[in-house]
Amino acid sequence: MAIRILIDRLLLERGMSVGEFAEAVGITPANVAVLKNGRARAVRFSTLDSICRVLDCQPGDILVWDDEEQ
Repeated sequence: MAIRILIDRLLLERGMSVGEFAEAVGITPANVAVLKNGRARAVRFSTLDSICRVLDCQPGDILVWDDEEQ
């Protein structure tokens, strides 16, 4: 898939662990791993909203389209 989710960089910049992030967003650490590893097939807008609130960022800071992956 050509859409990548850049959570790792933002977690590192904010000094958050995956567990802290998962709890704050309201998803399981396993689902965070699915997002981080590019295996997610969909993301609910409510989850994206929570991610943006927790990381204090915009959706464009998280989602990147990469034509090279096709």
